[in-house]
Amino acid sequence: MVLKMTNNPFDSEDGYFFALINDEQQYSLWPVSQPVPQGWEIAFGGPKGAARQAVLDWIDETWVDMRPKSLRDKMRENASAL
Repeated sequence: MVLKMTNNPFDSEDGYFFALINDEQQYSLWPVSQPVPQGWEIAFGGPKGAARQAVLDWIDETWVDMRPKSLRDKMRENASAL
Protein backbone atom coordinates (compact mmCIF):
# COMPACT_ATOMS: atom_id res chain seq x y z
CA MET A 1 0.00 0.00 0.00
CA VAL A 2 1.32 3.43 -0.98
CA LEU A 3 0.29 6.43 1.06
CA LYS A 4 0.23 9.74 -0.71
CA MET A 5 0.85 12.57 1.69
CA THR A 6 0.60 16.19 0.81
CA ASN A 7 0.95 19.32 2.88
CA ASN A 8 0.33 21.64 -0.02
CA PRO A 9 -3.40 22.48 -0.23
CA PHE A 10 -3.01 23.18 -3.97
CA ASP A 11 -2.06 19.53 -4.59
CA SER A 12 -4.94 17.92 -2.70
CA GLU A 13 -6.85 15.59 -5.03
CA ASP A 14 -9.69 15.36 -2.49
CA GLY A 15 -9.90 19.05 -1.64
CA TYR A 16 -12.39 21.66 -2.73
CA PHE A 17 -11.33 24.55 -4.91
CA PHE A 18 -12.39 27.74 -6.59
CA ALA A 19 -11.43 29.10 -9.96
CA LEU A 20 -10.32 32.67 -9.39
CA ILE A 21 -10.08 35.45 -11.96
CA ASN A 22 -8.14 38.72 -11.86
CA ASP A 23 -8.53 42.02 -13.72
CA GLU A 24 -6.41 40.68 -16.58
CA GLN A 25 -8.89 37.79 -17.00
CA GLN A 26 -6.30 35.24 -15.91
CA TYR A 27 -7.48 32.23 -13.92
CA SER A 28 -6.10 30.35 -10.95
CA LEU A 29 -7.00 27.13 -9.15
CA TRP A 30 -7.42 28.09 -5.50
CA PRO A 31 -8.14 25.92 -2.43
CA VAL A 32 -11.18 26.97 -0.41
CA SER A 33 -9.10 26.69 2.76
CA GLN A 34 -7.00 29.69 1.69
CA PRO A 35 -8.18 33.31 1.67
CA VAL A 36 -8.83 34.77 -1.76
CA PRO A 37 -5.93 37.11 -2.50
CA GLN A 38 -6.43 40.80 -3.16
CA GLY A 39 -7.14 41.51 -6.82
CA TRP A 40 -8.82 38.14 -7.41
CA GLU A 41 -12.45 37.04 -7.20
CA ILE A 42 -14.25 33.72 -7.38
CA ALA A 43 -15.31 32.89 -10.94
CA PHE A 44 -16.37 29.27 -10.41
CA GLY A 45 -16.96 26.90 -7.55
CA GLY A 46 -19.89 28.44 -5.75
CA PRO A 47 -19.78 29.36 -2.10
CA LYS A 48 -18.33 26.01 -0.97
CA GLY A 49 -16.01 25.21 -3.86
CA ALA A 50 -15.97 22.27 -6.25
CA ALA A 51 -13.89 19.16 -6.80
CA ARG A 52 -10.36 19.88 -8.04
CA GLN A 53 -10.86 18.20 -11.42
CA ALA A 54 -14.18 19.99 -12.00
CA VAL A 55 -12.47 23.34 -11.43
CA LEU A 56 -9.52 22.40 -13.67
CA ASP A 57 -11.94 21.30 -16.41
CA TRP A 58 -13.87 24.56 -16.11
CA ILE A 59 -10.68 26.62 -16.36
CA ASP A 60 -9.55 24.58 -19.37
CA GLU A 61 -12.87 25.19 -21.15
CA THR A 62 -13.13 28.86 -20.17
CA TRP A 63 -9.60 30.23 -20.45
CA VAL A 64 -9.13 29.88 -24.19
CA ASP A 65 -6.85 32.89 -24.70
CA MET A 66 -3.89 33.00 -22.33
CA ARG A 67 -2.92 36.55 -23.22
CA PRO A 68 -3.64 39.13 -20.50
CA LYS A 69 -6.69 41.32 -21.17
CA SER A 70 -4.56 44.47 -21.45
CA LEU A 71 -2.51 42.87 -24.25
CA ARG A 72 -5.63 41.69 -26.11
CA ASP A 73 -7.14 45.18 -25.79
CA LYS A 74 -3.95 46.85 -27.07
CA MET A 75 -3.70 44.45 -30.01
CA ARG A 76 -7.37 45.09 -30.90
CA GLU A 77 -6.76 48.85 -30.64
CA ASN A 78 -3.73 48.65 -32.90
CA ALA A 79 -5.58 46.50 -35.45
CA SER A 80 -8.48 48.93 -35.65
CA ALA A 81 -6.09 51.86 -36.18
CA LEU A 82 -4.80 50.32 -39.42
